[in-house]
Amino acid sequence: MNIQRIVKHLSTGRATVRRAFPRHTLQAIEHAIRTTENRHDGQIRFAVEPALELAPLLAGQSARQRAIGVFSELHVWDTEHNNGVLIYLLLADRDVEIVADRGIHVRLENEVWEAICQQMEAAFRAGRFEAGVLYGVQAVGEHLTRHFPARSDKPNEMPDSPVLL
Repeated sequence: MNIQRIVKHLSTGRATVRRAFPRHTLQAIEHAIRTTENRHDGQIRFAVEPALELAPLLAGQSARQRAIGVFSELHVWDTEHNNGVLIYLLLADRDVEIVADRGIHVRLENEVWEAICQQMEAAFRAGRFEAGVLYGVQAVGEHLTRHFPARSDKPNEMPDSPVLL
């Protein structure tokens, strides 16, 4: 059990999310998702969670494990071509996880996603939350554009707005 992590999670709440992601930042993220989705057939969701609840925290749940749960809860897997991508931020840990549906996962190695996560986390450590997320959305969008070019009849299968958990 990591006491320092527990304290960090217990002291990180919705107010911390609001400071890191004010309204104008959430709007910029939504706009970036909408814009990049015009260039590809994939679906991007961004979700930020202030901290883990106490029971999962005490059980040692990782950001990756939680991201997989959020991927399911938000139905990111439920796209026609299995090309949904979740960018998940566990704010207390400043940990970013990217979970890609099976249609994308077979085309890209985990190292691709990890490199994007590392760049985002570096921006977050510098307090540049908006820039970090916008970079992540753009980078994921570039990969989706390469592997899933936009179709003329492409529907928007998921909301573009960020999810605050």
